[in-house]
Parts: sequence; C-alpha cells; structure tokens
Amino acid sequence: MSFFTPEIVAAVTGGRWLTRPARGGPLRGVGIDTRGDLDGRAFVAIRGERFDGHDFLDRARDAGARVLLVHKEPIAGTRRADGILLVDDTRTALGRLAAAWRRTLTGTTVIAVTGSCGKTTVKQLLDAVLSTARRGCAAPRSYNNEIGVPLAILAADPSHEYLVLEIGASRPGEIETLARIARADIGVITMIGRAHLAGFGSIETVTREKATLLRHLQGTRHAVVNADVPGLRRYLAEAGTVTLFGEAPDADLRLTAWVPRGCGVRFEVNHRTSYDLGLPGRHNALNALAAVAVARHLDLDQSLIGPALAECRPVAMRLSRHVVGEVTFYNDAYNANPDSVAASLDSFAELAADAPRRVVVLGDMLELGRCAAEQHREVGQRLLDLDRRLSVDHVVLVGALSSHTAEPILDRWPRHRLTLIRHLDRAGAGTVAASLHPGDAVLLKGSRALGLESVIDAVSELQHSNA
Repeated sequence: MSFFTPEIVAAVTGGRWLTRPARGGPLRGVGIDTRGDLDGRAFVAIRGERFDGHDFLDRARDAGARVLLVHKEPIAGTRRADGILLVDDTRTALGRLAAAWRRTLTGTTVIAVTGSCGKTTVKQLLDAVLSTARRGCAAPRSYNNEIGVPLAILAADPSHEYLVLEIGASRPGEIETLARIARADIGVITMIGRAHLAGFGSIETVTREKATLLRHLQGTRHAVVNADVPGLRRYLAEAGTVTLFGEAPDADLRLTAWVPRGCGVRFEVNHRTSYDLGLPGRHNALNALAAVAVARHLDLDQSLIGPALAECRPVAMRLSRHVVGEVTFYNDAYNANPDSVAASLDSFAELAADAPRRVVVLGDMLELGRCAAEQHREVGQRLLDLDRRLSVDHVVLVGALSSHTAEPILDRWPRHRLTLIRHLDRAGAGTVAASLHPGDAVLLKGSRALGLESVIDAVSELQHSNA
C-alpha cells in the first residue's frame, strides 16, 4: 500500500497532528484491531458498542503501528507513537481513506452486492466463480457496514482483477454513503424483503434504499437485478446496462426448473443450461443466477462456471450442516426476517425429507418495528403449512415475540409438540438439547442476537457428559 504515507493520510482525512511522525515513507496499510497485523500500519481508533479503540492506543503502538488516528485527545499517560493524528470522526476518516484507496484500483472491477437476503451467499458464489480465471478477493465474513466496507476496500491490492463487496443497511442513507466510497463497476441487487423494517418503515423505503447503489455505479455501470421485485424496475434507468435474473417471464436469466440434489440443487436457466449447485433450495438457485449473470457479463468461460458452483458449500450459519453424534443440524441462524424464514423452512423440507424426526428451532425476528407481531404470526402459519407437507415432530420457539408465532399453532397442535423459551441461556439450550433424539434433523433459524447455535454446543456437551 505504497500510496499511503503519513502526509497523505493527514491530507485525505483532514486531520491535525498532535505528534508528528518521526519518519516519512509509505505505510503498510490500515487496521482497527490490535490483535491483527499493525506493523508499519495506521491504526484507526474506532469506538464500537463494546470497545473503544482509544483504550488500546498503547497496545497498537506496541504492535508496530506508525500512525494513530484518534477523534479525541489521548488520555494522560498514553505513550506517543511515531504520529498521532486527530480527526473529527474516526469512522468518517476510515471511509475517506477507503475512498482514496479505491481511486488507485484502476485495473480492478469492483462488484457490490446488496439486498435484504442473499448478499453474503452471492458474494461467496461470485468469488468462487471468478477466482477460477482471475486474481481477486471478496470482503471477508459480513463486512457490509460503515466499518466493514472500507476495510474490505483497503485490503484489496491494485493487482487484483476483481473485488466483491457486500453492502448492507439498517436505516435510510447508509447505502448512499457506502456506494459513494465503493464506486462499483457492477451492482447486484439480490432481492427485497421485510428486513430492518424498524429502521425503514416500509418495503417501498427498503427498495429505494437498495436501489441507491445503482445511482453510484461507475465505469461499465452494469446492474444485475432481481426481476421478481417489481418495485425495482423504476430505478433501472440509473444504471448503464441491466441484466435481469429470476423467475419473471422477461428475466434475461430465468430460473426455469430446479430440483433438490443431495445437499444442493440442480437448476436450469432459460430451458437450456443446467447447473449443479452445492447449496440447497430454490432461493440459492436464484442467488446462483445472479453470480452467473455477473460471470457472463465479464466474459468468463462457460466451462468454468458450472464446476465452481458445484463445489460451493454453505457459508457458516447459513444452512450450514453440522452433525453432532447422531443429530444433524442445519444452522441458518445468522439472521432472520419473514422472507428468509420462509426460504429456510422450504429448504429444510428438502434436506430433512428422509429424517426419522424433524425439529424446528425458531428465534425471534428482530428489527421489524410495528409489524413484528403480525409477521411472527405469519411464520406460525408457515410452520403449519410445512407440517402439512412434511410432518414436523417438534417446534421450539425462542424469544419474547415467540408467543405471536405460537398463536396459530396452539389452536391446532397438542401442547407437547411446542416448546416456548423466553431466553436461550445455558439452561434453555440444555433443555432443547435434552429433548432431541438420535437421528433428528434440526433447523436453527433466528436473528443473530438470540444465539441459537448454542443448542449445537449444548448437544455436544451433553454427549460428552454421557460418554
């Protein structure tokens, strides 16, 4: 990262030196975590919900950071680094550094993925497909916010031919900020659903927010957009060229057939081309269509796309399979909204069709605002629909909103088939673990804050204690 010197960092961020660097020369990069590699880098002190980077300035210096970016004066006793730069806001400074670095990536095709569901999966699929022929990288984990997106850009190398970013939002205006920094060449919108309604208020507002990405495309300004979301059509003129994917009759890449295949799915495009995908469910076939659309736009050899999709496996906590003893878990508990829960239940019906018993553990869907009760009742109805197709032996509902999910079920099921748990603490996870039988297939789906994956740990502990 020879572009960044202390002087350029100060100029880009508009900072003021509290202690000037003892030496010039290029920095090795930018970091925010003292547990990572900070040698020769600039450390940006970010204040988060649980930690404040300003409390770790000495540790950053000891780790080799040459410049410390702060937005408040270091506390008395803090040892001076080579340089301490005071900025108005370190989060804003991080974004400015990323925007400056993005301008140096002149040979890199930047692909930005947004949507209510499927962002991380599409990002993974794109990286898997594009890496078969080109050098590049994708944002790690779910680096999709005002901190993660800049860090993903700053980690890219000018020699990379592609960079896949994930852009999320929980309130209006966030995508605008991140899209300006990313300046993507290709924008992908996976789908629009009822996520973060507490911040957005309506599907229309969500749609408008996601479509903001298209306004800030650069270069080829190509959009890959879900054809099954009518509200997106009015925003397509903001892109240069457009590829529509989905099941709509006018989709350029249309999903014309799909069938479960082991732990994945085989799907057909435009009645002509078939692909095997190592991820389950119709929703993932649609996600794969988005990746195929981008790959074709970039003229990737068709012979490389199919094998790459077949080798893909679920991202952690997104219908990832875990076998503990004789219990098989499908962990889809990274996050939840009504649309992703519906997709998860449908996929579970395919994956667990041959299981002796099927158990569904659902946690609350958070950040739904005033619609929360109604949408939890909707999920309860979906459980009844699933049970009519494929018997569900037991349902565990976790969280304060679970009573709404239970309402349509209690009128129709005997009470012993349903368990409600207000808080999934260690004892609650142990209760769920003790109720499982050998051979059970178990779906875990809920918002991240509920920590449903603790049920897997509880089963493992129970089996070790009984060994």
